[in-house]
Order: sequence, then structure tokens, then C-alpha cells
Amino acid sequence: MIESNLSEFGVLLIFILGALLFAVVGLLASRFIRPNRPNFEKLTTYESGEDTVGSAWGQFNLRFYIVALIFILFEVEIIYLFPWALVFGDEALVRGTDWQWAWFAMTEMFIFIGVLALGLAYAWRKGYLDWVRPPQKVASFKSKIPAEAYKKYL
Repeated sequence: MIESNLSEFGVLLIFILGALLFAVVGLLASRFIRPNRPNFEKLTTYESGEDTVGSAWGQFNLRFYIVALIFILFEVEIIYLFPWALVFGDEALVRGTDWQWAWFAMTEMFIFIGVLALGLAYAWRKGYLDWVRPPQKVASFKSKIPAEAYKKYL
């Protein structure tokens, strides 16, 4: 077996330098190989095949942003429930502490869920979760099929 004079950090440094060298060589090779013929059409902004209209600084409904923030907040907080279940569900600790560990864990989790519920109640009370519903449009289409024919599918 061949003995290495490098430490584990030396091996790690060689891998990092190799990755950087691979990336740089790949980018430089693509730069020299690719054709470079810019024209007006290639330099325009591509927006799903459509020509852009107006400025990119358009207004949008702020509720989308608020709902996204609330979703991310609760999603991240719910992630903490899984490690909690693993750590506090240790059977040896529960039996070794005469169920005091289990009561502590349950109390802590109810406090955690209570804080989440308060946050949800606050967002609900402020009206961040209310959406304006568009008015219902009644269709003026008259079908040749009688309405009774659809009742068996409902």
C-alpha cells in the first residue's frame, strides 16, 4: 500500500482545486469554441417568445408577497417538528426519567404550536389571508343536452 504524505485537509484541498480547474477549463473552452455573432434579435430580451411591453418594474398585488412570506414562515417552523419527534421520543429517556421527559417534551411542543397558532390568528385577524373574490359570471350558453342528463353524474 502506498503511504501518502498529505493530511486529510490536503486531499480536500486537491479536490477543491480540481473542481475549480475543471470549471474554469470548461468555461474557457466553451468561450473559445462557440460562435460569436451577436445581432439585434439575439440581444433583445426574451420573454416567453413575446415582445416585451413596458418596463419590468410593473405593479403586482402585494398580497401574493405576504401570503408567500406567511407560507415560508409556517413551512420552516413545521420542519422543526420532525427533529423534535426524534429527540423527544427517545424511549430510554422517557422511561429513565419516569415520564418527566415526555411531559416536558409535550409541554414544549404545545407552546411551540401555540406560538404558531397565535401567528396564524394574527395574520387572519389583519386580513392577510382574505382574498377578494371576483364576481360570478352566469354563462349564457344554452346546451342542446337537457339538464336532467347531468344529474346522474353529480
